[in-house]
Amino acid sequence: MPKYASLMKEIKLRVQVVDHLASGGGNALFVPTTVECIYLQLRKVLELVAFGSLVANRVLYSKVHRNFAKHWNARLLVKDLHRVNPNYYPRAIREVTPEDPAQPVQFVDREDGLSESEFVELYERCGRVLHADNPFGSKVDWEQYRQEITHWRQKLLNLLNSHTIRLVDEARFHLVHMKEPADEEVHWYEFQRVDA
Repeated sequence: MPKYASLMKEIKLRVQVVDHLASGGGNALFVPTTVECIYLQLRKVLELVAFGSLVANRVLYSKVHRNFAKHWNARLLVKDLHRVNPNYYPRAIREVTPEDPAQPVQFVDREDGLSESEFVELYERCGRVLHADNPFGSKVDWEQYRQEITHWRQKLLNLLNSHTIRLVDEARFHLVHMKEPADEEVHWYEFQRVDA
């Protein structure tokens, strides 16, 4: 989990770069290059999410990462990840405290986080702006991409702010908070089934 938390910390830093560029706090001289820089960060965030559940197993991580380097198709990446760890994708949750204090906190699925299908869509959109335009093909609508940044950023935050993850080859799961009121650090808590 410390390795997973370090990936989540890197995600937070990359989102800060997105925020800085998207807010006009910085730029890469003109709109297309600024948008490209933002989508590069989003793509790296997606890769960190994808590989995160494999960090507990160096051999599997290395194999999937090596295979990934050979192809840039998000659908193939997701297929490979499902084969290695069917529970690789983070589960966005809300923590609901019941009225009865004797009852445990409930984890309720959060529907507004980035779904697996949206992961693939965003990954492909990132690829579209990270490669040079075909002079004979359709042109990138830079303004459209710029306008979508806030939407994609929020979907990613909704997915990760409070989520559960199952690392490969583990029966237990972990609750992950990207930050807590006490500090800005990534925190995690381990859960495992207890038979009564």
